[in-house]
Amino acid sequence: MTTPPIGESQRRASSARILVVDDDHNVGDCVEMLLLRRGHECVVTRTASQALEQIAGDEFDLVITDLRLPDASGLDVVAAAKQAHAETQVILMTSFSSVESAIEALRRGANDYIIKPFDNDDFLFSVERALGERRTRKENLALKRSLRKAFAQNEIIGESEGIKRLQAMIERVVDTDTNVLIQGESGTGKELVAQAIHFGGSRANRPFVPVNCGAIPSELIESELFGHAKGAYTGAVTASEGLIREASGGTLFLDEISEMPLNVQVKLLRVIQERQVRPLGSSHSYSTDTRFLAASNRNLKESAENGSFRADLFYRLNVITINVPPLRDRGGDIEVLARRFMQQCSRKFGNRVRGMRQDFIDLLKQYSWPGNVRELQNVIERAVILAESDLLTAAELEDMIALPMTDELVLKIEGAPLSIEEYIREVITLYQDSHSETALAAILGIGRKALWMRRRNWGLYRDGDRGTSAPDGPRRPKQTS
Repeated sequence: MTTPPIGESQRRASSARILVVDDDHNVGDCVEMLLLRRGHECVVTRTASQALEQIAGDEFDLVITDLRLPDASGLDVVAAAKQAHAETQVILMTSFSSVESAIEALRRGANDYIIKPFDNDDFLFSVERALGERRTRKENLALKRSLRKAFAQNEIIGESEGIKRLQAMIERVVDTDTNVLIQGESGTGKELVAQAIHFGGSRANRPFVPVNCGAIPSELIESELFGHAKGAYTGAVTASEGLIREASGGTLFLDEISEMPLNVQVKLLRVIQERQVRPLGSSHSYSTDTRFLAASNRNLKESAENGSFRADLFYRLNVITINVPPLRDRGGDIEVLARRFMQQCSRKFGNRVRGMRQDFIDLLKQYSWPGNVRELQNVIERAVILAESDLLTAAELEDMIALPMTDELVLKIEGAPLSIEEYIREVITLYQDSHSETALAAILGIGRKALWMRRRNWGLYRDGDRGTSAPDGPRRPKQTS
């Protein structure tokens, strides 16, 4: 049958790069002609060794190979093509319509097989079907990567300059295989940064394996990371491949790497250098394609200088350093994060909470957040659970956070011993116009009702509250004549 010509626009849109492997010149030339007429780019080889060389040095959309080649089996070409690029489509050609060869071809990763001699239209139908599957898979992968990238980046929320710089740095490293060291205080979200790097890049569809080096006993961490052979030590009743091999093709996130014992650091350095891992008790090494992301709440450079962390490993991991800013340096991000956590907790607990009153927000902003984002999330979760209305108020924060004495207050009262009452009066005078009732009570370490009573007794009223009842007491009934 005669294959119809295709238009120029269709040719450009459907053009693919195809490798043809067949030692029969007539078949190879015929296949090449058919594919060229369809607008595809062809590379024709006659042996398996030539094909393997092409596959190693280039990426093809489709590989079409004969089963019987002069120097090897076409099944070896199938396996090599799939190993080099999993999305490459493969069609096996054979003159022997045996079920065994077809099953083996599919088991090795072939997407289809055709019997020689073949009908041209049937052949081209198989080619276009395979290329269509290739395009669909690429589009799906691109969509998944885009969604995961958007998800990961959206979880790192905020408008502060520190967060903008952080997001820009993540964008620069997601599509590389470079090792990255993530540094920041506890609770700042270092693992979230690692997830954004992994799921925003080309490894998004492969494993992301996090491990907290400080949470694994020192005598077990070597086995956990590198794996072990059966019987390698007492209790090793089965073999284990280890977390490094589990993350092969993807990312291993080593959190709190400063807690890793020095003897394990030596072995990890060798794995990073040689891309080979040897399990405990094994005489065999395994190749691994693992990207390493590490995090620490300590200054690893100082640790390397004082000898508590290996300098050579530090420089291997520190190809790129990303510093995660503490929450106290992120300004307006506190309110943004608080609202996000409030919405998440309200959905999680089926709570009626729908917003935050201004005194609640003011108190959040006055706190230094030593536990960073993790502490803020925990505080908001507790406030949502204990909320007595649909609005979070400063009352929900009592006993959750303690505001420190400000430098201004220290300068005001230092050098002049004050009684308790004088101290309380000084605090009220300085801060009642800028701090909420709950914030003042937290600074003083007294209840809100006790604070109100002192203000009333001393005539230190806020604007508009003269004559009102105590915040925690009953309202006074109106006098009638």
